[in-house]
Amino acid sequence: MYIEYKENDGLIGSARIGRVRFSRSGQSLHYAGRTFQTLKGAGFKSNYFDVETGDHYWISGCRKDGRDALYSTTAAIDEDVREEYWLCIRELPQNVSIRSVKVLSKY
Repeated sequence: MYIEYKENDGLIGSARIGRVRFSRSGQSLHYAGRTFQTLKGAGFKSNYFDVETGDHYWISGCRKDGRDALYSTTAAIDEDVREEYWLCIRELPQNVSIRSVKVLSKY
């Protein structure tokens, strides 16, 4: 998944590509020891919040074309998903050693 922190409700924040685990209900997800709950459409340029801190995030599935972000930025790729990201999602095996990616805007 593409995970972008919306620092101070900003438009662009630090971003990562990593593996998340969804709750049974699908209303929350877990990543890096944190729990995120859906904003159900109530967020400004965000769709989840960290239940512990209240910080807002944009979290979405990774796209083959790399247009994961609302606004272009650079995302670090977690080591445990790097190979899968480049081989299965982006289908760019020549990039498998690259640890970050320029993420383009959806628009």
